[in-house]
Amino acid sequence: MKMYNPPYPGKLISETLEALGIGIREFARALNIAPSTAHRILNGISVITPEMAVKLAVVLGSSPKFWLNLQDNYSLFLAEKNVDVTGLNRLIGFLHTTPLRTSDNP
Repeated sequence: MKMYNPPYPGKLISETLEALGIGIREFARALNIAPSTAHRILNGISVITPEMAVKLAVVLGSSPKFWLNLQDNYSLFLAEKNVDVTGLNRLIGFLHTTPLRTSDNP
């Protein structure tokens, strides 16, 4: 099922920080990053990298995979909305008709 307009990770982080009464500087200190970097994450300017996902998992909880999945869902939503695919040609059946090579079948 296609997700409609998934939130960017920074929105969830902002809501969490607000609920906890934690400011951006305290959040940045906890992650050992500059407040400007924290600001870019919270505002969706910077994406969540695997390294940042690990840090977020430690600081805010959940798992690194959770944070990366949030970013992937949001990034894919934007790509599907913005990427021009009009000049592309589908290779129909290409993946299904190519025999797999195994050590038993040279």
